[in-house]
Formats: sequence, C-alpha cells, structure tokens
Amino acid sequence: MNFEFFIVKRIISAKKYKSSISAPIIKIAITAIAIGVVMMLVSFATGLGLQEKIRDKIAAFNGHIIISSYDNNSSKVSLIPVSKNQDFYPEFKTVEGIDHVQAVASAFGVIRTETDFEGIVAKGVGEDYKWDYFEEFISQGRLPNFNSKLNDEILVSEYLANRLQLKLGDKVPTYFLRDSGDRPVVRAFEIVGIYESGFQEFDELYILTDIRHIQRINRWEDDEVGNFEVFVEDFDQLDRKGNEVYENTGSFLDTQTISQKYYSIFEWLSLFDFNIALILGIMILVAGINMITALLVLILERTQMIGILKGLGAADWSIRKIFLYNAGYLIGLGLFWGNLIGLGILLLQKYFKVIPLDPRTYYVTEVPIYLDWDYILLVNFGTLFLCMLMLLIPSVIISKISPVKAIKFE
Repeated sequence: MNFEFFIVKRIISAKKYKSSISAPIIKIAITAIAIGVVMMLVSFATGLGLQEKIRDKIAAFNGHIIISSYDNNSSKVSLIPVSKNQDFYPEFKTVEGIDHVQAVASAFGVIRTETDFEGIVAKGVGEDYKWDYFEEFISQGRLPNFNSKLNDEILVSEYLANRLQLKLGDKVPTYFLRDSGDRPVVRAFEIVGIYESGFQEFDELYILTDIRHIQRINRWEDDEVGNFEVFVEDFDQLDRKGNEVYENTGSFLDTQTISQKYYSIFEWLSLFDFNIALILGIMILVAGINMITALLVLILERTQMIGILKGLGAADWSIRKIFLYNAGYLIGLGLFWGNLIGLGILLLQKYFKVIPLDPRTYYVTEVPIYLDWDYILLVNFGTLFLCMLMLLIPSVIISKISPVKAIKFE
C-alpha cells in the first residue's frame, strides 16, 4: 500500500503535470466535475427551496388539510356553519402527526374608498390561529391581536393597499352582503398590518379579521365556524394523513388536502423533482466521461511505467488501484472547488437575495434557497462513487498492456 501511494504521489506531482501532455485534459476533467457539482447543488437548493416556499405560502392561507361542510368544499367562503364541538378540536388526538388545528370562517366583501373599491374575502381567525407563516410576510405594522375582546383590527396585503391607496392606521369601510337580501352590513376596520406573501392569487383577495365579525355578519352562534384548518408535522406524509383525518371526522364533514385543492400548482411543483433528477444524471455523466478521458490519457502517458511495474512483478489490480487513487484525487479537487463555488453562490442568494423572480409566474419575489446537509452529502458522495464506478471499466486496459511492448513504447 505504501508503494502504491508513493507512485500516486509521483503521478499527481504538480511539476509532473506542468510538463505533461495530459495537463490540459486533467484540468478540463477537474473543471467539469466542479461545474457539475455547482449545477447539482444549485438545482437541489433552488428546486427544493421553491417547493417549500410555495407550499408554506399555500399552507399559510389554507392549512395543510381543510375540514369543512360538503356545501363549503368548493367555495372560498363559508356558506354553511360547522359546530366547533368536534372530537378533533382543539386537538386531533386520534391521528398521530397532527401539529395544529384552528377554526376559521370567511365571507365575501367589498372595500370602498372615496375613489375606488375592491372585492375581497375577509378571513376570520381567532386566538387559536397559527401566525407562524404570516410573521415573515409582514412588511409594515404588526399582526392583529384577536386574543381578547372583539376589535376592528385587520391585516391587508400590500397589493390591496397599493391599489386602494391605503396605509397603516386607515379606517377601511367594508360592505358584506347577506343571502337573505337584507341591506349590506358595514364594518369600519382599522389597518394595523400590511403583508406581502408574493402569492398574488391570495394577496389580491384576502384580508384577515376577527372571526367574531364573520360570525355576527352571518348570524351564527359563537360555537359555529366555517371550517377547520389542520397542520401536519411532516408534509411528505400529507396524503396519508389526509386519508386518516377523513376517516376520523364525522360523516357530514369532508376533508381536502391543499395538494388536492391546488392540484395544478402541486403538479407544476412535482416537475421540479424530474428536473433535478435530469440535471443530476447529465452532470454526473459529463463528469464521468471527462474523468474516463483523463484516465485513458494518463494511462497512455504512463505506459512505460506500467510496463516497468509489471516487469517487477506488480499485479494488474495493484497498478489499476494506483490510477484509481489518482483519479479519486482529481475528483476530490473537483468536488472541493465545486462545493466552494456552489455553496458560495447559494449563501449569497440566501442572505442577499440578488436574483429576483416575477411573483406572477413563480409565486415568490426572489429565488428561494433550501440548504440541507442531506443533499449536499448526497451530491458529493454520489458523484465520487459513480465516477469511480465508471472508471473501473477503462482501467481494465492496464491488464491488456504487455510489459515488453510497454517498456519499448515511445
């Protein structure tokens, strides 16, 4: 083993490479691996980041699983009330992996100012509402406080604020129609916070208010709500948990996961998995081909050395290992530079947000970055393993070299 490492050290000597005809090819192979690693890291980080960001934004407005009356299932507003007195509320004890359950209600309304008006959906929430997602959406002001007595505080989107020329502290006259044909109900809400989720489908529609306002507008009892929003601990288990939740709710209630409700968006997101796999395959294949080329050139350049080693009694596998060790060193150089450049780019985007996106197309305002050791290690060890595996075949050529002919080789 010491002899093999000594030979490897001689082969990979910087001085040897400077005068070697294989130097340009070796540099190309290292560069190909580095570029491949950068592309794979960026694909993972942006693909998974976009999936997570969009998923969290949809969950912020809907939860992961919606439990409602069958009559409310396809509507954006609450038509038929549901009693809060359910076995699964406020804690869903019959299904494991449920993180939170909250009761909400919503109603169509119209915000009217002196110069303009806009149709909205007023989403009523209570003290059990999960504000975790909305905290990062707040661009001005604060979150409303619905934990004490009924108040007129609301949260509006930056989109609506700009369209209606609203600002913090403004009183917003909002009109709500009733199915009975009575005169519209008017509420003068006060804006205490402005949010921007970047998801225009929601931003142009939703304001958040106290659920007690919606109950009074709809003439519901205090224990009646529009629907329940359920959050799961592991989103990857959403479909299975959705089925379990359905089986553990009453026969008069229906359940729907956000992947079912927003099917087209989640189908679009699933394409990112295919894109990531495609990029992985292409990059590893390109890196492998370049390493195969470099190894063959290196073998050709060291033919005399191979002949001498064979003449001294070295086994074919021992000589193959020398060149495989050398290839592993070159792959390691490519991985080092690829990680350095790739992670540098990702950290730059994560903390400085230098690359923006059009929210009307991508639902986010900048390229989201998801960093995780799992895929970073997968890229590195996967690239090393697959490239070394691909190099086993061309290294077989060493066993075909005749010692006598190799020593005479010029």
